[in-house]
Amino acid sequence: MNEMTSIAAQPAYSDAVKKALAREPALFIDGEWVASTHDKRIAVYDPSTGKQIASVVDASDADVDKAVAAARRAFDDGRWTGLPPYQRQRLIEKLADLLEAATAEMAEIESIDNGKPRAASQGYDIPRSVQTLRYAAGWATRMSGEQVDPAGMPTGTVHAYIRREPVGVAAQIVPWNFPLMMAVQKIAPALAAGCTLVLKPAEQTPLSALRFADLVAEAGLPAGVVNIVTGLGETAGDRLVRHPDVDKVAFTGSTEVGKIINRAATDTLKRVTLELGGKSPVIVLPDVDVARTARGAAMSIFMNSGQVCIAGSRLFAHRDIFDSLIEAVAANAAGWKVGPSLAPDTMMGPLVSDEQHARVLGYIEAGRKEGASVVCGGDTPGGDGWFVNPTILVDVKPEMKVVREEIFGPVLAAQRYDDLDDVAKAANDTTYGLAATIWTRDVSAMHQLAAKLKAGMVWGNAPALADVALPFGGYKQSGFGRESGRYGVEAYTELKTVAIAL
Repeated sequence: MNEMTSIAAQPAYSDAVKKALAREPALFIDGEWVASTHDKRIAVYDPSTGKQIASVVDASDADVDKAVAAARRAFDDGRWTGLPPYQRQRLIEKLADLLEAATAEMAEIESIDNGKPRAASQGYDIPRSVQTLRYAAGWATRMSGEQVDPAGMPTGTVHAYIRREPVGVAAQIVPWNFPLMMAVQKIAPALAAGCTLVLKPAEQTPLSALRFADLVAEAGLPAGVVNIVTGLGETAGDRLVRHPDVDKVAFTGSTEVGKIINRAATDTLKRVTLELGGKSPVIVLPDVDVARTARGAAMSIFMNSGQVCIAGSRLFAHRDIFDSLIEAVAANAAGWKVGPSLAPDTMMGPLVSDEQHARVLGYIEAGRKEGASVVCGGDTPGGDGWFVNPTILVDVKPEMKVVREEIFGPVLAAQRYDDLDDVAKAANDTTYGLAATIWTRDVSAMHQLAAKLKAGMVWGNAPALADVALPFGGYKQSGFGRESGRYGVEAYTELKTVAIAL
């Protein structure tokens, strides 16, 4: 068990953040802050205290329609798509500069809203968002098609080429675990491709997206290019997905909700990108440096309190090193200081909501009832917030819920294996296929395993090697389509074939 018995108080918010929290609830539509057509509101909480800190608009159907209409006009009249690509690039770069200048404030807002340590927000989430904008900006001037000689026509009689054109208006719905980073991961490539958009942040964590809207206005992007509406998924989100003037839907979240969105988008055959859940395996061969691997395994599951789609939640360690590795991971877990998001020494903050807190504790209890043994954690450290201690489960079996279902919390299920073929089969024995990690000094074994794993991303000797230039997405029920890299920008385009008889 974690020795900590209580949680320190959440440090005071800065004046700048207090001002942001006191903002009158409104929506960012057509370049302006506008009031909702009704007075419904959503309460926003600080997970470190469990107390309400703000409220935002629960957008009505009319609000959503207004935002989509603004994005439609901005696309159709060419105020964004018709700009020289270099001008679009410069505006996206200016947005990146403004976000970088606001790093401290944005990181504090993100940590208060989501519960993640400020060190994580300021050291990773916001810098990664800035990097994403700058990377995508360069693609605005590099998108191109190609000329093709038709195969069945005499050479020189037909001029054929393929254009890559922006898909149109994008509806973007993002999760609560990396609120701003996931928003920017969708906004940046859409802008680079020439699309306009309506973004709906998660109802649990809308604050950083609203503050980001101020930066969009300050950067000088034309009105209607970026619109941000807050609201519930089943109302505002559903309206967005079904709207006839939306051409593409990009969603990151649970597999369950992704299936609902995909079915709804089918009515009008919208282009859809889904980045969904995961139950990612971490496979450890017997030749590893145990101490280094243990640090990586702990990082993979305890970062962001385990609320990560690519979290390494299933550990497969070779029988020869299983005990020593689990002991080392448990020792690492003991060093993950659990605390409020703004405390400087916090390594792991609370879960995002009371609902998520109950869900994770429910999974741990289900694991116990099914026969799993708790090596460490499995409990809460106290305090008013939604905290759960880093947890390691052993004596688990493939059919257990803690092995098969995505917990989305700091819970690691560890299993022994003997043979590489067997561990590959066990790792693939899941409905998910998002990411996988292999730890070994054996380069041959690394590549052999990587080829066998049914996952969209395979990383070696590191807890995660996601990068803005590399495609991000999964196999099976982890979704389809890719974000980041060239592929992420191309996901916001359509291909047009032009063939002209000469």
